[in-house]
Amino acid sequence: MENNKTIPVTILTGFLGSGKTTLLNRILKENHGKKIAVIENEFGEVGVDHELVIGADEEIFEMNNGCICCTVRGDLIRILGQLMKRKDKFDYIIVETTGLANPAPVAQTFWVDDEMKEQMSLDAIITVVDTKHVWLHIDNSSECQEQIAFADVILLNKIDLVSAGELEKLENKIQRMNPQAKVYKTKDADIDMDKILNVKAFDLNAKVEINPGILNEEVPFEWAAIYELNEFEYSLALDEGPDPTMDIAIVKVDSAEENEIENGKKLAIKLFSEASFLIRPQKFLKTNNALNQLVVDDKVNEYKFKMKKNGYYILYTQHHPNEFGMKIFQNENLVWPLSFREFEHTHEHDNAVSSVGIDTEGELDLQKMDEWINWLLQNKGTDIFRMKGILNIKGNDERFVFQGVHMLFDAQSDRKWRPGEKRKNQVVFIGKNLNREEIMKGFQSCLIRSKEAVL
Repeated sequence: MENNKTIPVTILTGFLGSGKTTLLNRILKENHGKKIAVIENEFGEVGVDHELVIGADEEIFEMNNGCICCTVRGDLIRILGQLMKRKDKFDYIIVETTGLANPAPVAQTFWVDDEMKEQMSLDAIITVVDTKHVWLHIDNSSECQEQIAFADVILLNKIDLVSAGELEKLENKIQRMNPQAKVYKTKDADIDMDKILNVKAFDLNAKVEINPGILNEEVPFEWAAIYELNEFEYSLALDEGPDPTMDIAIVKVDSAEENEIENGKKLAIKLFSEASFLIRPQKFLKTNNALNQLVVDDKVNEYKFKMKKNGYYILYTQHHPNEFGMKIFQNENLVWPLSFREFEHTHEHDNAVSSVGIDTEGELDLQKMDEWINWLLQNKGTDIFRMKGILNIKGNDERFVFQGVHMLFDAQSDRKWRPGEKRKNQVVFIGKNLNREEIMKGFQSCLIRSKEAVL
């Protein structure tokens, strides 16, 4: 039975540059009477999206440089838990995902986690589609396809940039991909709020019919096992494997029952979202609910750990231990797990997509910046999926906001710099075949007094 007191949640998704932030700003500006908390997930080395969102400053939470459907999902659970402690401050939540996220695992949070399910209800998944550029990605990007296929509401945005024939062709294709979604055509993401908020459009049963695999929870580890460990010194051995590192979280549990692996999973997901401790061979692992990143730099690698208390512990490992020949010893005796479980981990990203981030002080020459951006678009535009940022222009008391998608580019003055606010440039470029050195050098040439960028 649905709890009428649950707080509705909208997941806002769409490929890079589709207009998600434009829509979010419209929602925050509308006089709809809702107090909205916003959670953002960015792809990029420098977080700038929160600077591009207007209003509700104290209610914007940012998760930067991660996949919201894998390790960053732990951050999502943590932030939602924090919000529930002060839920009298808001009555609606919007989760804006990175343009490279599959929304399905994000949605899982609201029915897999019992605590979240009791307090929040998923209202709808809204996907914003860039009608001008979607053809560059719709047939070769799994993320783009998943965002469309899983949506409850689809906004065909930027319709002013395409012909009526192109729009009809796209609409027909999208309706074949997702015949159940409500489709609206928009310019600058301009739409009535009653078509996207409190629409109660999400139907889990309908989603399962389309994709039964949606019920398989996505986790950031492939294997877990319960060990009985005492106050001895142990060694963990790894051979060379598919990656130069191996993440391992150690979680203490109350018993050796196999269901403890499931019980400890929520904590493990959170641990995998936190900063890890870099552990080199012959060094000691952190054993108190911490994430260890083991450096595997030799054919045979050995690490040490010592338990503070006798008891049962679960090791959650990023990769299956067989890939690294993982073994645990106490003296020379092999320590076997009491029970173990394998987790399916199928979600993969396009590793060819990368980002270059710039975060630096200094004033920019507007003419030089304009000439450099134009050169960049003419020569690299097809490889630049998205660029966005805040600029400090010499002689201008206002922030300068710029955003670009492939060959399209827009820049304009924003609000005035606040008293005491550090005037700096925050920029991120996202795409394929990005030449970091070339981009950094080009940006530096536009600074009036060049300072080294902090990446």
